Amino acid sequence: MRTLRPRLSVIASAAGVLAVLSLVASDLAAQDSRARARELGVAPGIFQPGALNAITDVAGVRVGQVTLSEGERVRTGVTAILAHGENAYRSRVPAALHVGNGFGKFAGSTQLAELGELETPILLTCTLCVWKAADAMAEWLLEQPGMEQVRSINPVVGETNDGGLNDIRARPVTAAAVRRALEGATGGPVAEGSVGAGTGTSAFGWKGGIGTSSRVLPASLGGWTVGVLVQSNFGGVLQVLGAPVGRELGRYSFQNATREDAGDGSVIIVIATDAPLGDRNLGRVASRAMMGLGRTGSSASNGSGDYALAFSTAASVRRAWDAPRLTTTELANEEMSAVFQAAVEAVEEAIYNSLFQATTVTGNGRTVEAIPLDRVREILVRHGIRGSPRAP
Repeated sequence: MRTLRPRLSVIASAAGVLAVLSLVASDLAAQDSRARARELGVAPGIFQPGALNAITDVAGVRVGQVTLSEGERVRTGVTAILAHGENAYRSRVPAALHVGNGFGKFAGSTQLAELGELETPILLTCTLCVWKAADAMAEWLLEQPGMEQVRSINPVVGETNDGGLNDIRARPVTAAAVRRALEGATGGPVAEGSVGAGTGTSAFGWKGGIGTSSRVLPASLGGWTVGVLVQSNFGGVLQVLGAPVGRELGRYSFQNATREDAGDGSVIIVIATDAPLGDRNLGRVASRAMMGLGRTGSSASNGSGDYALAFSTAASVRRAWDAPRLTTTELANEEMSAVFQAAVEAVEEAIYNSLFQATTVTGNGRTVEAIPLDRVREILVRHGIRGSPRAP
């Protein structure tokens, strides 16, 4: 028995080491799992998010997403945003588009600017699929009840170029995919990261994608909700609440001091609110999105299409398609400042969520890595931004 004890002791020690290593490996895996910004202690601004911290915190707003990941080359998709559950053409919402840098395609933008209203849902997709998506949505809308006599329709479709990970020349978005996104749109939690129109996108040199966030104003400031959804596919020098994450990770625009390293790309920002706003003040809200974008480290490079579209779901500003006159009740200019602040905060956080939730994607002969959250946590802590590794 004495001769066995050393062996048993060695076995027990080995088992202990294996257990420790297993725990370490498990902890490392947990540390590098995807997280939303607030799970890293990143909570931009002063206002609180809604229950879901998503664009769907604005009552009635629905989101539908279809991810197309086919074979080795197709990595793209469609994201649909619906302002309400009624027919979008017959019950229109006021809206406005702000262009930070116009190197992109935003179908329907001229009529949107002229009339100040949406008559369709909003679709996001890849650059060369804009027209296919627009055609599919127009066909889908024309089939809806009450649309039998309609002879003009203005599909609103935004894009970013996912041609690095996606065989964009194949134009793989189909009418069926668009219909699934529109018909599958729901309220509730919104999938983020490498999904829908964000399946093949990149941001700050890492995998980008879909991100969302919201803010609810205190009752004393109106109690309005502002929700944001982004499709991130742009460059710059990433900073998170001022912490120089991009520099410390060694990945940022102009790192090699070449024009090819300028951080080109695009971002689409959709802002929804239940605050009763007309298209003029919605344009002012949309313009504030660029401030939230800038806080994350974007410089809106020459080759970037930076667009923000804002709309209001408030019943008091809704526009019936055949109404001879509009009677609305809107917020006064003096009531806008808190809405502006909420929009800036939600845009910033939505962009962080698009990065932190994205997963590594391989497609079209290329791999774009997810930003390493374990290292992001270390950088944030080093710069005094402390939070729980995971939300309770």
